[in-house]
Amino acid sequence: MRAGLLLALAAITAGCSMLSPSPPDDQSNICEIFREQPRWYDHARDSEREWGTPIATQMSFIQQESSFRSHVRPDRERLLGFIPWSRPSSARGYAQAQDPVWGEYQDDAGSRFARRSHMKHATDFIGWYNARTQRMTGVSLYNSEHLYLAYHEGQGGYNRGSYQSKPQVRAAARQVAQRADRYESQLQSCESEFRCRRFYQVWPFCRQ
Repeated sequence: MRAGLLLALAAITAGCSMLSPSPPDDQSNICEIFREQPRWYDHARDSEREWGTPIATQMSFIQQESSFRSHVRPDRERLLGFIPWSRPSSARGYAQAQDPVWGEYQDDAGSRFARRSHMKHATDFIGWYNARTQRMTGVSLYNSEHLYLAYHEGQGGYNRGSYQSKPQVRAAARQVAQRADRYESQLQSCESEFRCRRFYQVWPFCRQ
């Protein structure tokens, strides 16, 4: 009975993974990302309007965390060098949110049906988390480097300066900031494509 249930759950998970969008071919250009997945623009724009984190910063976080892979999880550790063992954390999905903080998000702002493998919920989670970072640390929502440091270390860790002894984390945060700046510059040249792309969206009633 248990074996059958596990097989059924595995089949459902595999099916959901197959239905998820493939990662964009060109992840260096946010215009090309949104041309492949225009609904991602809608989700990121909704999150920006709700929580304040710029679209470019949200997408830079997701590229850094998962390379836009919906079901990615940390590799399993190896016991004795070859036996698959436990994973180092419960992080999963586009935003690589871990179980405890994802539960907090569901209780505070999301729903019990929010999924880490759905871009709508991933962008909303990032917006919610960064808004909390701003409240708890004073970091501006336009400071993508330090927002990412708090995202990686947690707000308490950021306030303690835990990232200062972690050169890899600091390097990743700089990469996030550089990518966010590039995405922002690119988005300025193409955002109108995504705001008014449907037949019923007529200026000036498009997304603003």
